[in-house]
Amino acid sequence: MPTDPYVATELDDSPRHKQNMPAGVAVPPAVSWVRHRPGEVGPNEPTGALFGRPGPNIGFALTLVERQKASWQLGPHEHLADAAAVVAEIAMKRAAGFGRAPVKHDVDIAVALLGYDAGADDEWQPARARLVHDAEHHYASRRRLVDAVPDALLRGTPGDARLAATGWRRAMRDVAGE
Repeated sequence: MPTDPYVATELDDSPRHKQNMPAGVAVPPAVSWVRHRPGEVGPNEPTGALFGRPGPNIGFALTLVERQKASWQLGPHEHLADAAAVVAEIAMKRAAGFGRAPVKHDVDIAVALLGYDAGADDEWQPARARLVHDAEHHYASRRRLVDAVPDALLRGTPGDARLAATGWRRAMRDVAGE
C-alpha cells in the first residue's frame, strides 16, 4: 500500500513542516469579525417578528441540543422533537445576541427558561405543552414563542433564567389560553 509522503512512518517521527513564523513570535490573536462578504446580513436587513436573529454559526445549537435532550423532563403530551426545536432556537437567539456561535450555556438557559430541567410547575407544564405543540413543523408558531422571550431573560446564567422565568411564564400562560 502506498504511503503519503507527509504521513509519519513511525509514531515517534515529528511533523515535517517548516516554521512559517520567526522564532519567538507567537500566533497573533484573532481579529474581530466584520461583515464584508455579499451574503452576510448587514444593518439595513429587515428585522421584526418571524425574521429571527442571524449570527455566526448558530446552527451549532442543534448539535448541542442533540447531545443533551435525553436528560430533559417532558410532560405527558409533549414531544421531544418539538421541545428540541424551541430550545435550539432560543439558544440561537441568545448566542446571536452576543454575536457569537452557540455554546452549551445557551442551551442550558433555554432549557431552564422552559422548565425542561425539572423546573416546571404544575401550572406551567400544560401551557408549555400547548405553546410548544408542533413547533418542529410550524415555523411561525416556533418563531412567535422565541420572539416572545425578552432579551433580558437571555443575558444571565441558567440560575438567573430560572428565577426570572416566573413572570414570563405567567404571561405566556395567558397567551396559551390558561
